[in-house]
Amino acid sequence: MTKKIEAIIREEALQNVKDALREIGIVGLNVHEVHGHGRQGGIELSWRGTSYQMDLLPKIQVNIVLSDHNVDRTVEAIIKAARTGKEGDGIIFIYPVENVIRIRTGESGSEALKYKGDIDERKGT
Repeated sequence: MTKKIEAIIREEALQNVKDALREIGIVGLNVHEVHGHGRQGGIELSWRGTSYQMDLLPKIQVNIVLSDHNVDRTVEAIIKAARTGKEGDGIIFIYPVENVIRIRTGESGSEALKYKGDIDERKGT
């Protein structure tokens, strides 16, 4: 089975997360700039003596599709790289993926997820 990890993280955590993922062998990912807020509801800012609420904060969404057996290790790497211990560190969602098809080759399923040097080739490292 295949899973999709969707991690919403702080902008400043992106490089640390990418480095941590590369270190464990994750070679394919997508990154999107997003805006939102969690439980904290945003932040209060002041400018020239006026306070205002900023409720849609800039965040980064990292998407990774991978085999089930790699999910725990990948999630641990993201958490370790993105955690500051403060509100707004982010959240991770894990979804089932019905199928994956590589457009160039027509490969599907787990074959479509294999890359040279990826996490599956590095088992045990």
